[in-house]
Order: sequence, then C-alpha cells, then structure tokens
Amino acid sequence: MLLGAIGLLVVALIWVVVPTLEPRIINSGDTAPDFTITTDAGRTVTRENFGGKLLVLNFWATWCAPCIDEIPTLDAFQRQFAQQGVVVLGVSIDRNEKIYRRFLDRVGVSFQTARDPEANISASYGTFQVPETYIIDRNGKVLEKVISNQNWMDPEFLARMRRLL
Repeated sequence: MLLGAIGLLVVALIWVVVPTLEPRIINSGDTAPDFTITTDAGRTVTRENFGGKLLVLNFWATWCAPCIDEIPTLDAFQRQFAQQGVVVLGVSIDRNEKIYRRFLDRVGVSFQTARDPEANISASYGTFQVPETYIIDRNGKVLEKVISNQNWMDPEFLARMRRLL
C-alpha cells in the first residue's frame, strides 16, 4: 500500500512538473512577455513603454543570412511608418559586440537596435531561431508573429499593417 501511495505521488508530481519544462512559445493573440533593454542610443525600452502605437520587435543576428536579407526592407518600413507611431526595435543575439557594432556602422539602420547576447528576451518569447518578429500593440498583445525573413515593404503586408494602426 505504501508503494502504491508513493507511485501515485510520483505520477502526480510528473503531471504537475512536466508541462512547466516546455518552453512557452508566444503566438498571435498572446500577451507579450515584459522586457527591459537599453538601446544602442542609450534609451531604455520596455514592452509597455516603447513610445508608439505598435512595437515591431525583431530578433536577429549578424551571422544570420535571412536576418541580413530583411534589414533593408525593415529599415524602409520603419522610415515609412515612424510618423504613424510604429517603433521598430531590432534585438540582436550576437555575442561578439565588435562584430555587431562593425556591422551596424557599415549598414546604418534607422530603427532602434540593442544587443541581448544571452538571448534572454528572445527566449522569453520562445524564439530559438532568427529572424523572428512580433508586432505588439500598446496593450502588450501580440497582433502578429512573423517567422523567418519578411519583405517588410510587400504591398499586402503594408496593407495589413495599416489596418492595425
């Protein structure tokens, strides 16, 4: 009888613990996890205080070819929508700060950038490969999740973004 009780306790423990071991993956409709990061320009940005109507939170790295491919259109997207309250924040998971800074100096983007070398923020979103982008409203709700690289100037995508504003 004691062994049966121990067996039931073990099963109950496994039933409670196992779901917590899986990483939480954030999708459209979910509340975005809170974060705080200081941009390369020295500005502190949080999910709740980003200074706009929509936050485009893009996780990327200099060693990621699809990330590099989407940067020109993401930059053009930021320039086109900045006056309408869209804030693009590119969070790099690069560990090597010198390579990261050299890349940004060479490319010169208009959107805000920051580095999270431990990938803590992207991990809290369940992002383990880049690029991945979350479009988050002022209330912290994920309106859209973009997996892989995106042509940010695609007319259909731009029309969707205008509807979100």
